[in-house]
Amino acid sequence: MIEVHHLNESRSRRITWLLEELGQDYKVVLYERDPLTRLAPESLKQIHPLGKAPILRDGDQTLIESGAIIDYLIRTYGHGRLAPAVGSPAYNRYNELLHYAEGSAILPLMLGLYVGRLGEAGAPLRPRISSETANHLGYLNQLLEGQDYFLGDELTGADIQLSFVIQFGIRAAGEQAFPLLTRWVQRIEARPAYQRAMSKYGA
Repeated sequence: MIEVHHLNESRSRRITWLLEELGQDYKVVLYERDPLTRLAPESLKQIHPLGKAPILRDGDQTLIESGAIIDYLIRTYGHGRLAPAVGSPAYNRYNELLHYAEGSAILPLMLGLYVGRLGEAGAPLRPRISSETANHLGYLNQLLEGQDYFLGDELTGADIQLSFVIQFGIRAAGEQAFPLLTRWVQRIEARPAYQRAMSKYGA
């Protein structure tokens, strides 16, 4: 059976949501962050040396990185759903967004989180971080013009991969700042599969 090694308040929730969309049976192994350091427990390193979540185990496969896990699950269990046809222009955009979420879009948000813990020492960095955050969220907001999801009117793995970034970003920027992103968040969070994943395992 598929195992998801799932850390609370992490990118792991994307994987449980995807598995619900795919209708796959899976087992979740839960880990809790240290309440003081907010770091993952050392026990995760027994599954993968980096000790980061999510980690997926499926038979003899052990995978890290959300984008790689999403790609693997959709190729293996999607049966043509949740991704455009390989080689199509839409697939190229889909693949780009899978990488963009963690390669570029998340960086200013994570910097904002860490710099915020520095107090006044982080003040010189905040204008640049705010500018870059607005740049990426504005770009994503624009991509949704005239469509419900990032590849059109149907959910794909690109939406699932971007969900953590956008939910994080909307919390930071406020719901009024990027209205198309706010409506998109409301749309994905209303999906039955998303609600099942959250009701079972939370954030």
